[in-house]
Amino acid sequence: MSSEENPFGMGRSVRRREDARLIRGRGRYVDDLGEAGDRHAVFVRSAHAHARILAIDTAGALAAPGVEAVFTGRDLRDAGVGSIPCGWRILNKDGSPMAEPPHYPLCVDRVRHVGDPVAVVIAATRGQARDAAELVAVEYEELPAAAATARARDPGAPQIWAEAPGNLCCDWEIGDRQAAEAALAAAEHVVEIELVNNRLVANPMEPRAARAALDPSSGRCTLWTTTQNPHTVKSMLCNQVLGIPDHELRVIGPDVGGGFGTKIFLYPEESVVTWAARRLGGAIRWTADRSEGFLTDAQGRDHVTAARLGLDGEGRFLGLAVSTTANVGAYLSQGATAIPTFYYAQLLSGVYRIPAIWCEVAVVFTNTACVDAYRGAGRPEATYVLERLVDAAARRLGLDRAEIRRRNFIPADAFPYATPLGLTYDSGDHEGTLALALEAVDYQGFEARRAESAARGRLRGIGLSTYVEIAGGVPSRLVAQLGARGARYEAAEVRVQPSGHVTVFCGTHSQGQGHETTFPQLVSEKLGIPYETVTLVQGDTDQVLYGRGTAASRSLVVGGSAILRALDKVIEKGRRIASHVLEAAAEDIVFAGGAYAVGGTDRSVSFAEIARRAYAAVDFPPDEIEPGLNETAFYDPANWTYPGGCHACELEVDPETGVVTLLRIVAADDVGRVLNPMIVEGQIQGGLAQGVGQALLENCVYEEGTAQLLTGSFMDYAMPRADDMPEFEVLTHEVVCAHNPVGAKGCAEVGSVGLPPAIINAVLDALAPLGVTHLDMPATPERVWQAIRAAAGGPA
Repeated sequence: MSSEENPFGMGRSVRRREDARLIRGRGRYVDDLGEAGDRHAVFVRSAHAHARILAIDTAGALAAPGVEAVFTGRDLRDAGVGSIPCGWRILNKDGSPMAEPPHYPLCVDRVRHVGDPVAVVIAATRGQARDAAELVAVEYEELPAAAATARARDPGAPQIWAEAPGNLCCDWEIGDRQAAEAALAAAEHVVEIELVNNRLVANPMEPRAARAALDPSSGRCTLWTTTQNPHTVKSMLCNQVLGIPDHELRVIGPDVGGGFGTKIFLYPEESVVTWAARRLGGAIRWTADRSEGFLTDAQGRDHVTAARLGLDGEGRFLGLAVSTTANVGAYLSQGATAIPTFYYAQLLSGVYRIPAIWCEVAVVFTNTACVDAYRGAGRPEATYVLERLVDAAARRLGLDRAEIRRRNFIPADAFPYATPLGLTYDSGDHEGTLALALEAVDYQGFEARRAESAARGRLRGIGLSTYVEIAGGVPSRLVAQLGARGARYEAAEVRVQPSGHVTVFCGTHSQGQGHETTFPQLVSEKLGIPYETVTLVQGDTDQVLYGRGTAASRSLVVGGSAILRALDKVIEKGRRIASHVLEAAAEDIVFAGGAYAVGGTDRSVSFAEIARRAYAAVDFPPDEIEPGLNETAFYDPANWTYPGGCHACELEVDPETGVVTLLRIVAADDVGRVLNPMIVEGQIQGGLAQGVGQALLENCVYEEGTAQLLTGSFMDYAMPRADDMPEFEVLTHEVVCAHNPVGAKGCAEVGSVGLPPAIINAVLDALAPLGVTHLDMPATPERVWQAIRAAAGGPA
């Protein structure tokens, strides 16, 4: 079957095969997996953000109906349960290591955020466990709490960890400070901006859950958990937290209902449930309430930044200096220190030629939930700083906002392009994506539309954002040098059955990205076999050799590349078998369209027939070729991939109420080779929806002084709804990645990276006639109305 004949090959919009079960309620999520006899775990959580634990009385809970056990942090520590480690060791400016305090699954002596777990109750039913948890009496000595990112390092601020004086986890920098300051000093114009990147709660549809069961016959424990990364969860539990042999634990991530980064990590609840199941035997399960998710899921963003951009008289960028304070919460989650450093600051060159760049980041502890990766993970924060600066510079110099971007773009003929911050972009066409977006949004006709809105008493604005992000990964050796405590390669195994059917085992894991559809498309294209004969297995550490899971848009880029390498091995072994079957030299055998043929002749044999003969093992010498047709491959990425593009937003503001109405959103993205256009568009739309949420609605707020969560439910935390969205216009502009075999760059996060600054730039464009020059996200009606009032000289 040729590529042109294959309706399921690369570039085809094949409908998602997994939807047949998922939309009919036939998915298998962790909370669906319970059996009769399962016990239930309920966690006792702190109502204080910061307090010493003076005493815990569990007697009342232990005497309650149905209760089998109650464990505290001291119980786990005395049993040898260790700390949950951070995945990155970042160095300070002076070369000293970051502060890395412990993170025990249950608090031992002190609680450090509201919702911190101090004990766990195991009972026959969930209701009994809940009732008994109310009977656990904890005596606290409340302490002052720190919540605000900007004030965490103030003199006299409450100290969270003795290991981190001044609440400073690390004081990090990148770039050339001297060169950046010299460029700014010599610049004809210097534009300065201070902004906040608001804190977000991921809120995937499926709350976190875990079920652990001990098999009495083998002594092995199986953990089913809502994870994006089963092998990493297993590795950390075995080698760091529980200290058990790898062969004694199996981790399975079944269907996962959304992750957005927050399900990458090992959490205390998974650790406790696994330990308790091994100690007590049988099965123990836990499913979070939505309120527990608000309190304990890793959250995102939360930066406070000051930035300066220097330009010459023609608007060309000369230098950039950025100072950011990044909040990581009370504990270090696995990616906590990497996200505001390497995943953020290294992207501050963006799509532009900026000769000199320097950035410093103070990573701080507060009495709040952990902050880590959330869709985009550092790249949205960098793009927001840069694109807000570029618009401010255009206003200062009186330049068109599209023109100032064109003037400073890295030109298409300059790739590969080395930035001053250590990245090398392999490919891109920023002028192409800008032109595509401007044409689609009718940029030239905007002023007429602005006048029409004004006639109706509305303020109309248009905003642009041109961006580049990183996806996939870099060589494991390099990330180890940067401080990563884990490799970045991916593993894949291709098993060809005697029938010719193919099963692919890959270490990435889907939470809605459509892997069960796209990976079989890749195999169908490569082998020229029917799409329906290919099956994907994922999310099970017993079945899949190894993997780093799904994060940073790495699934197709890295996982797909590993699959292609394994397929190359399969094809090559099949060629050797075909040479015996066709009685020709192996180098004369050509594989194409699902068949092996002797070049220049009509003699051929199908791939399915070669599969059958590989297991029959009678057509080739067994001392030369082993029977079977199974192959394994590892792929360690050579470089990041660099998706990029231009997002445009047009909107109206009601000056009487501050309500922002989105009229048009155009996303023109270069995500490399597009394997399934329908799925790519869906992934981009999902990111755009979350970008709308951050820009206009979502804001996680803790009360200063008490660090109590004020937005702990959907009554207070505004999630975007269908009527908040215009029809997204998604366009792709393919520039193939130059260094991975798939040619893809990644698409899942581009919407959350590029759109928020485009929306805020559009709001400020609408409000510019009133004198409003700055607004932080989210641009809620109240904030917009207050900004209008303040600009008019009235009380804010």
